[in-house]
Amino acid sequence: MDYKKVKTDNLAVTRNVADFAAPTGNIYETVCILAKRANIISLELKEELNKKISEFATATDNLEEVFENREQIEIARFYEQLPKPTLISIHEFLSNQIYYRNPAKEEMQ
Repeated sequence: MDYKKVKTDNLAVTRNVADFAAPTGNIYETVCILAKRANIISLELKEELNKKISEFATATDNLEEVFENREQIEIARFYEQLPKPTLISIHEFLSNQIYYRNPAKEEMQ
């Protein structure tokens, strides 16, 4: 998924707890789902950032040769301005874009 195009708040917003508890029937299960999804998003963003920054890495790193690379700084600033992974996962959950299941509940039925 392209997280750069997600239209969500960049800041934390007060939300109604009932909106989160309704789909699963349990607020703690919902928090677990959101946390796992946020971890996945975070890892994907980190891998993508590391790939882009590694393109600018030099073979030899000496203390005397360390200089600031404008392109690296711009890439880092761009990723800093993206919404946090938790906010993206909340947006996806409330938009019904996350698939989840609970095997324990399925066995009981």
